[in-house]
Amino acid sequence: MNRKVLCTVTAALALAIACSKSSPTPTSPSATTQSDASAAADGSTLKVPAPGTSSPTGGAQANDPTTLVASTVNGKYASAGTLSYRFQVRSGSTVVSEGVVTGSGSSVSFLPTGLLSDTNYTWRVQATSSGANGPWSSDASFKSPIGAFLRGNEVRDPLTIGRSVGQIRGPFQFTANGLLLPAHESHVLYALQQNLQQGEVSMMILGADEGSEGDKSKVFAMQEGPDEGDVTDDDYRMTAELRGRNYSTPGAVTCRIIAGDGVSRDCPRVVLNFDSTRWYFWRFSWQTGRATLEIRRDSETGQSVYNQSIGTGSHPYRPDPHYVYLGVPAGRAGLIDATLPGGTYKNVYVGPGPRPTFPQ
Repeated sequence: MNRKVLCTVTAALALAIACSKSSPTPTSPSATTQSDASAAADGSTLKVPAPGTSSPTGGAQANDPTTLVASTVNGKYASAGTLSYRFQVRSGSTVVSEGVVTGSGSSVSFLPTGLLSDTNYTWRVQATSSGANGPWSSDASFKSPIGAFLRGNEVRDPLTIGRSVGQIRGPFQFTANGLLLPAHESHVLYALQQNLQQGEVSMMILGADEGSEGDKSKVFAMQEGPDEGDVTDDDYRMTAELRGRNYSTPGAVTCRIIAGDGVSRDCPRVVLNFDSTRWYFWRFSWQTGRATLEIRRDSETGQSVYNQSIGTGSHPYRPDPHYVYLGVPAGRAGLIDATLPGGTYKNVYVGPGPRPTFPQ
């Protein structure tokens, strides 16, 4: 082959190779891609940051009902409004509650179920979208609330969660502050499963004052069941009283107890001026031989406005069955001597003590 032909063949071969290496026609990038084809080092497949755990944190005891609150996130391809959030609650390494909720705004919340009372838990949250998951938040910790219960001779009833473990009679209204008993016939019955021979009945009350209609009105009471009979002549009567505007000295506070021995004993009577816009802590405590009624303004540790004790003799206070009331059923004197209307009750405790800590 002569040199001219060889050069021609070589040039044609070089041109063919160059054409075979030309780039293919480019394609347009996806406008909605949200996740990578492979997971990141932390296992996430969604390009978003981890949400923040807002509350509860730091091992604090949660309010009842428990609500987990986290901050929402914005991703590279997705806004907070298009993301969902997976919450996970664990006891040790065991997942006890999990759920996915839609995010909206700057925060997102989740109500876990199946939690035990007064128990330590950890929780975390991650953003999700179309089957892809963002990174988990750092763990946060909390203690579940003691919760509302009636068991044995003990009652815990916050009354700020829209329900009661007691049996409500007559008109009532659950408010943001607690349970309002608006009428003389309004009352709540706690039928204890076993009697309480020494302990306390305590609660916070708003709006119960001497301006309400009533005579020898009752704020709370106890008696022996099994019927909701006339408390005033019961063998195991106990009444905490605040006299209303129909009484000769409105605002008079006293208590009366019959400890199964047929003897009626009264706490010293003191006239007080109540402020209907303020909370008052009421507590009646007893043991064989002694009983005390105390009232504090604003909180359980606030200023004492009434603190009086009486001897109760040697007979133990042991009604069986043991009934405890907020307010009281009407007795022989009629409705005017029944519940002092207008009181809002919360954070009720009955039991051998000590009184638990309630969310404020």
